[in-house]
Amino acid sequence: MGATWLGRDKGRLPLTLKGGNLRGLNYTLPMASAQVKSAVLLAGLHAEGGVEVIEPEATRDHTERMLRAFGTEVIVEDRVVGEKTIRHIRLPEGQKLTGTHVAVPGDPSSAAFPLVAGLIVPGSEVTVEGVMLNELRTGLFTTLQEMGADLVISNQRLSSGEEVGDITARYSKLKGVVVPPERAPSMIDEYPILAIAAAFAEGDTVMRGVGEMRVKESDRIALTANGLKACGVQVVEEPEGFIVTGAGHPPKGGATVTTHGDHRIAMSHLILGMAAQAPVAVDEPGMIATSFPGFVDLMRGLGATLAEA
Repeated sequence: MGATWLGRDKGRLPLTLKGGNLRGLNYTLPMASAQVKSAVLLAGLHAEGGVEVIEPEATRDHTERMLRAFGTEVIVEDRVVGEKTIRHIRLPEGQKLTGTHVAVPGDPSSAAFPLVAGLIVPGSEVTVEGVMLNELRTGLFTTLQEMGADLVISNQRLSSGEEVGDITARYSKLKGVVVPPERAPSMIDEYPILAIAAAFAEGDTVMRGVGEMRVKESDRIALTANGLKACGVQVVEEPEGFIVTGAGHPPKGGATVTTHGDHRIAMSHLILGMAAQAPVAVDEPGMIATSFPGFVDLMRGLGATLAEA
């Protein structure tokens, strides 16, 4: 697009980026990444000729929705090529943003933790208000309902271009399911907490097509599997996924789980400990603040016992 950058030590940080006089671009994403797509679209606001991003696999569309909320035209077209649907997102040049009121919806990835706690702790009922219900983010909720979860969505409404609603979870007897691999993009960050729900379910929960989990903040497939095994849960790890076999009752727990500093691994296993036969500890709880600084206080407010060793 015409930007220049100077890096040190073979392109590693720190680097200096200089923009100005950007050119339009037709860019095909080499892998599914809403972050890269968003970066190109936002740069396109100041590019001569506008930009087009081509997605072989559709990613989260929050940026497109937010740009529209600020008065920008974003053209999205799905084209069928062979057996695949390719998405083209085009941002015409010369557009101006207009200020607007923004109500930030609740994050589905964060809402997942108290909701799953509500499903596995006997006698519980938890409602999380104002959760984003964008169809590209709700795979976990669909999967939990397929597992037999008493998970009810109410008060659905539009807010700043996004659909939101209130979600209530009540303690439920869960059963194992096969999660369709094509659902993975809508819940890729929620598989660790889904695995916790699967540990309390009866039967196999099969999660495949999630190899991306190995290159997140940690190898989340390996760490989730290892943590569950340490808590007495049967898990089969595969290159692109894993299978959790629940016995239909609380696992034994009692382990200290290695997290490698991954906030989602830490929170997921702490949720497991709230309903396991014995408490569960994690080795690096401080990293939870990466995405959910209020996690401990929130869970304590719901009645959980969380203590620092």
